[in-house]
Amino acid sequence: MRRLAAIGAAGDAGEVAVPVADSTDCAQDRSPSPWRLTDVCAVWETGVFLFAADWEGASSGVVARKRLNEAERLSSVQEAELERLEAARPRWPGSGERGPVLRMARLQPPLWVHAAFLLCFLGLGGAIQIPMDLSQPPTITKQSVKDHIVDPRDNILIECEAKGNPAPSFHWTRNSRFFNVAKDPRVSMRRRSGTLVIDFRSGGRPEEYEGEYQCFARNKFGTALSNRIRLQVSKSPLWPKESLDPVVVQEGAPLTLQCNPPPGLPSPVIFWMSSSMEPITQDKRVSQGHNGDLYFSNVMVQDMQTDYSCNARFHFTHTIQQKNPFTLKVLTNHPYNDSSLRNHPDMYSARGVAERTPSFMYPQGTASSQMVLRGTDLLLECIASGVPTPDIAWYKKGGDLPSDKAKFENFNKALRITNVSEEDSGEYFCLASNKMGSIRHTISVRVKAAPYWLDEPKNLILAPGEDGRLVCRASGNPKPTVQWMVNGEPLQSAPPNPNREVAGDTIIFRDTQISSRAVYQCNTSNEHGYLLANAFVSVLDVPPRMLSPRNQLIRVILYNRTRLDCPFFGSPIPTLRWFKNGQGSNLDGGNYHVYENGSLEIKMIRKEDQGIYTCVATNILGKAENQVRLEVKDPTRIYRMPEDQVTKRGTTVQLECRVKHDPSLKLTVSWLKDDEPLYIGNRMKKEDDSLTIFGVAERDQGSYTCFASTELDQDLAKAYLTVLGRPDRPRDLELTDLAERSVRLTWIPGDDNNSPITDYVVQFEEDQFQPGVWHDHSKFPGSVNSAVLQLSPYVNYQFRVIAINEVGSSHPSLPSERYRTSGAPPESNPSDVRGEGTRKNNMEITWTPMNATSAFGPNLRYIVKWRRRETRETWNNVTVWGSRHVVGQTPVYVPYEIRVQAENDFGKGPEPDTVIGYSGEDYPRAAPTDVKIRVLNSTAISLQWNRVYSDTVQGQLREYRAYYWRESSLLKNLWVSQKRQQASFPGDRLRGVVSRLFPYSNYKLEMVVVNGRGDGPRSETKEFTTPEGVPSAPRRFRVRQPNLEIINLEWDHPEHPNGILIGYSLRYVAFNGTKVGKQIVENFSPNQTKFTVQRADPVSRYRFTLSARTQVGSGEAVTEESPAPPNEATPTAAPPTLPLTTVGVTGTVSSTDATAPAATTEATTVPIIPTVAPTTIATTTVATTTRTTVATTTTMESPPTTGTKAHESAPDEQSIWNVTVLPNSKWANVTWKHNFGPGTDFVVEYIDSNHTKKTVPVKAHAQPIQLTDLYPGMTYTLRVYSRDNEGISSTIITFMTSTAYTNNQADIATQGWFIGLMCAIALLVLILLIVCFIKRSRGGKYPVREKKDVPLGPEDPKEEDGSFDYSDEDNKPLQGSQTSLDGTIKQQESDDSLVDYGEGGEGQFNEDGSFIGQYTVKKDKEETEGNESSEATSPVNAIYSLA
Repeated sequence: MRRLAAIGAAGDAGEVAVPVADSTDCAQDRSPSPWRLTDVCAVWETGVFLFAADWEGASSGVVARKRLNEAERLSSVQEAELERLEAARPRWPGSGERGPVLRMARLQPPLWVHAAFLLCFLGLGGAIQIPMDLSQPPTITKQSVKDHIVDPRDNILIECEAKGNPAPSFHWTRNSRFFNVAKDPRVSMRRRSGTLVIDFRSGGRPEEYEGEYQCFARNKFGTALSNRIRLQVSKSPLWPKESLDPVVVQEGAPLTLQCNPPPGLPSPVIFWMSSSMEPITQDKRVSQGHNGDLYFSNVMVQDMQTDYSCNARFHFTHTIQQKNPFTLKVLTNHPYNDSSLRNHPDMYSARGVAERTPSFMYPQGTASSQMVLRGTDLLLECIASGVPTPDIAWYKKGGDLPSDKAKFENFNKALRITNVSEEDSGEYFCLASNKMGSIRHTISVRVKAAPYWLDEPKNLILAPGEDGRLVCRASGNPKPTVQWMVNGEPLQSAPPNPNREVAGDTIIFRDTQISSRAVYQCNTSNEHGYLLANAFVSVLDVPPRMLSPRNQLIRVILYNRTRLDCPFFGSPIPTLRWFKNGQGSNLDGGNYHVYENGSLEIKMIRKEDQGIYTCVATNILGKAENQVRLEVKDPTRIYRMPEDQVTKRGTTVQLECRVKHDPSLKLTVSWLKDDEPLYIGNRMKKEDDSLTIFGVAERDQGSYTCFASTELDQDLAKAYLTVLGRPDRPRDLELTDLAERSVRLTWIPGDDNNSPITDYVVQFEEDQFQPGVWHDHSKFPGSVNSAVLQLSPYVNYQFRVIAINEVGSSHPSLPSERYRTSGAPPESNPSDVRGEGTRKNNMEITWTPMNATSAFGPNLRYIVKWRRRETRETWNNVTVWGSRHVVGQTPVYVPYEIRVQAENDFGKGPEPDTVIGYSGEDYPRAAPTDVKIRVLNSTAISLQWNRVYSDTVQGQLREYRAYYWRESSLLKNLWVSQKRQQASFPGDRLRGVVSRLFPYSNYKLEMVVVNGRGDGPRSETKEFTTPEGVPSAPRRFRVRQPNLEIINLEWDHPEHPNGILIGYSLRYVAFNGTKVGKQIVENFSPNQTKFTVQRADPVSRYRFTLSARTQVGSGEAVTEESPAPPNEATPTAAPPTLPLTTVGVTGTVSSTDATAPAATTEATTVPIIPTVAPTTIATTTVATTTRTTVATTTTMESPPTTGTKAHESAPDEQSIWNVTVLPNSKWANVTWKHNFGPGTDFVVEYIDSNHTKKTVPVKAHAQPIQLTDLYPGMTYTLRVYSRDNEGISSTIITFMTSTAYTNNQADIATQGWFIGLMCAIALLVLILLIVCFIKRSRGGKYPVREKKDVPLGPEDPKEEDGSFDYSDEDNKPLQGSQTSLDGTIKQQESDDSLVDYGEGGEGQFNEDGSFIGQYTVKKDKEETEGNESSEATSPVNAIYSLA
């Protein structure tokens, strides 16, 4: 006895689990749909284990469910019936002996399920099995096949097994004559069996025992017969010795190499190889026929590269015999096997092979016929010759080919139709065609049939006096004949039986008695075979008896359908009735159904169906009963299933699986991946209700199945995890349509890994100039997989393909085969031809060498010609193999005509263009004269000079260059750098502008002429002084709020005063949300760095703007806001995103000093970090000749010393990101991130404002890298790229070094000696103030330039001469007081406008920074002098000057 292992141990002894099913297929005895997932219904019957299964196709993205409920134990009869299915039963991986568990059905259920269905039907309506303890005639249970082929090296075994009661005895016939086993010492019969064993260990030849054997099993109730077994000994004869001459054939002709293997039993398997055991490559041109011959549709020269040997493999001996090889000799009109002609569309004509229409090599002629037996495979074959190689197509006359059974083999040369039936007969024809024509061959197919059963006779069990019949009905073509036998003898020669009547294929029995017991044989045969069946007639008189164990416990699942089995036997056949809990009437109808074999089916199990069921079998001889106890359990269900998910690599995924089950059953939850057990590694975590995958990788993609099971049932749910990844590499690259200048490349796309392929990049490699280096050839959209590539002559190409999707690019495909194009003369000449002198007496001619795709032939070289220009000299020429040639002994800087022409072994390239080059230059001999300097403003000057004579340049005039340096500052005790800087003025110019100067400084300047060789002599040294400028912003502006009543402000002096500070201006305004108060202005002395503001209310906040002032005006302002009150919820807003602000500058300055405060040579892009909304300030510049108002937008910039960083996310491709620069005045630290290997080389490239580019090579592990040759105050652009591939580069970032300005101006206000000094001069200061007060009291009027353009209010006192009366200013509050001031402070501007130096507003700068227009002197000198005198009387300036 055994239980169905899928449900495990069922409990105590005698306890089984009954299978259930959700569909009605079992109840209606029909085969379920093959596209549903199953519930298996198992029924225990007489010799039957019944399955009813629903299969559902598994599709991606659909949660698949499957429930299995299986039970019951097998009877001894069922054991025997299921033994044959044991090996075919699928098992859960890792489940040991847990038995059959259903898997997903892709097309149809597995074979064992079909077999189970067959047993189900046999159990419901099949023959009744007699228990073995009752008397019964023999039955054959096992026998050898009809055609029994044996290995001559082993003993011969002819099987014959039978059962019966009493046990049968056995004897054999050989060739229809009695075979006396006892007389032959080599032959024996197994005990309790009829199996013959022929032993050859002591000698003997197996061939002596060949023949036809038949087994007879006999007891006192009859005789059963086996089939006639034809015994044959396997044969593997040796290949006959033969000497094969070389086969000579013309290129393009057809050829057949015959195999003619020796006849073997069974027939050997034929295959062709070379003598070195290399397989012969077969295609539609060269292929092996079904008869073993090798057919060439047309022979090519490359077919000589190997020999051809036919090999035969024999099945039983496991040996391979090899025939002597054939050697081919191909006669050709084109002796060279040029790879460029292979697969060429005009390959045959190119090789001089005449094209031919197709003709059939096998079968010959236009028609043939073929006979095939029903149930076997039909193989039709057509092999044709022709040039080009013909294509084969198959058709059926009057209909279509059977798509479900037909398949094409051997490159469409063979048509195979499996499991042939009568409707497959008819006419088939093959069509062979090429571009020259077509031909067809018709094959007439006739289907015959060996006998096959329509109604096979079954055992007949009758009670005395009952009637019955045996039916033997078969069909075939031709129609088979039927012969009846009884106990192995023809029925005609058997003793007469009045109770028996023969009516053709039926024997009728009436009023049978005990004497009617016998075994009948039905033999039906035709010319193609025979069928033999045994069926016994047994007459018994037996009371009812139960065949299954008593008092079984059966556990079933709620709401499913189950069947209670009660196997019984009796003669006459008993009637069976069912009762529940020993009460009530017979159970039948409604929710119950009783089958003919007595099984009780409960269509839907409910809780109230639990109880004890009794089956009672009754006939005229008595009755028997048995009981079954039924328990109902709750089903196992997954109520929260895993869901399909799409994710990227590296993320975390959780798949849920929550289960409900009967608490009395043990639950097991496991996971499968792609229907195989999932290995839970360290990246996965399995919990009771979920599965978590950390760091998802591409290999994690697939279907995940949660499998929940108990002893009785199971449930599963499936979800699909999709991982987006880079595409797989393309594969199977193939070159076709090969022409002289093009080829078609075809490839098979790889898996796109769930992200569609957008592009394909085709690369090529050639092995002459740069072997191993791959170059991009072309790019194609992702929807194509074939492209025509344009090629260059004389290149040995090899191609590969890279697929690209949104995630990244694939690995390159494996390279294609090589293809060399034929050579040709060059079609172009080298580019970038130049002639330049490296010394003053030579000229070096250089050019860019031509690459592999432009060489067009071997031995590429260059013909170099040159002569002096306009001298009509003859051309000098030389042949050069490299990329340069030096001409010596040339005059200084003389023009030459130059030509460089390419040449290879196939000829010369086109006539080259003439290029003008120059011999070497010498240093200039003269310096610019009459250098004039005009100060434009505090940071710029204009230059003017006289040009030098051209003959003194001695080369090409590159530029005029000004060298200048800062000699000293006008501020005391201020150290300055005297490093030389330079400003370049390209071309033949007479004027220019030097900017980026420091205000309030003494400078010196010299001019030189520059050519390609270098600088000429220097001009005389000029000196000039820059005026004051506006200061930079105050440093470290701090706003503190110690309480809700006051706000403390502190700041430091500007880093660059750019003149004498005269004070600070503070503007502040109160605001509360969108409400803004009136702006208040405070002015402070130059030494004051603190201020306290009294808050008007505890709620409002303040915005402070602070700037420093010199005599020229206010400088850059800095803005801060007071902190928010603690109880105020400050809204968090996204910082404003502003584009990079481009600051336009003028002039062309090539500076080598880093102390310049601002860029003036080009448009500089700097990142803007806003702290407040941008403020637009109207700037007014006044001059005597012009007046211009310029509106500028200023925003807060990050300090120059702050590091610059490009924030980027880490990409999947090899790349460089997050470049960070931390600059100082003369150096900067640079770091970056990358995903290259540890040994990768990088290059740091940086360019200064003068367009001077420098590079620093660095290893990947050497970060940070320090750039040590920077100049203070200069703007740089920087990027980092891979040394191996410059295309892989970081983004370009911009940074500025800090200036080298050192502020030695100490704050002496807190020094002790200064306090003493101030006491000494206090009296003098008081006297000065009294004098000023007296003069004002008298109405003194002073022209004030700063107020000149400001409109006056009605309250402002004004005199007719434009003067202002300062007598009212005595009421002005003292600086530093807490009282707020109304009004605004006018923005002080620099009067150093470049426009002041033009006339009529026409002065301007052109693109190279030179100044256009006439230089004029200021006409308002008197006003300027007035300002200077007014400034001298300022006591604040007097105090500051003492510092």
